[in-house]
Amino acid sequence: MLESKAHKVKSADRVLDIFELFTGGADSYNLSEIAKSLNMPPSSTYLLLQNMLDRGYLEVDKSGKQFRIGYKLFTIRSRYMQNTSLMGEFFHLAGKITEELNETISIAVRNGNRLLYLGEKVSSQALRYTPVPGEAFPLHATASGKILLADLSEKELFALYPHEELERITDKTISTRNELLQELEKVRQTGYGYNLGETVDGVHCMAGKIVNADDKAMASISISIPAARITSELWQRVHLIIKQACEEMSCKLFQ
Repeated sequence: MLESKAHKVKSADRVLDIFELFTGGADSYNLSEIAKSLNMPPSSTYLLLQNMLDRGYLEVDKSGKQFRIGYKLFTIRSRYMQNTSLMGEFFHLAGKITEELNETISIAVRNGNRLLYLGEKVSSQALRYTPVPGEAFPLHATASGKILLADLSEKELFALYPHEELERITDKTISTRNELLQELEKVRQTGYGYNLGETVDGVHCMAGKIVNADDKAMASISISIPAARITSELWQRVHLIIKQACEEMSCKLFQ
């Protein structure tokens, strides 16, 4: 049993302080903000941040100055959550869906302006798409990301996307904020998010949302299919499967 505060390791304590800072209101902080908030010297703060960055516990934006939670924590979280009700229900449901459909089904959550995959059940077909748990993609370029963005207010969306130009992954990716806002309105009306080659050329994806008792999106379920295999009949079937899967998980977990 650890009883004495005298045995605390100062650097470990500071790392935990940095993690706890991200439980506050902002998704990202720069070096000065972190040092000031935690009353730490900027020089030692910089060294800690670089170490956490190298290990994947933090990541930086394009400017290299804004730090946010990295993929490693979400990988750990994903493994832990496999034993919790959310992931347990997902894998149970995904097993049934892949038996019926034999296409890749995934579950994901939002982290800032990125989509993080927590888990997936992969198709056994030779031609398939396989997301990696802990992998992050721009929300606006994914079906699940659009589902989760559609739950946000315009103010929250503008905070996430302060500039008109958006990151492009393929030539089909939505590339402007105005286009994204129009797309999100369609998502709100239909209840489905679509990704037609916006993340990976030749792969189409459809997503729906898992909601809590207040109808707030907690996570998203998506099904990814190579475009060459899609027929109107299959696409219609996927709509029904996504709808039923999201309703079942929402009801079991949050209602």
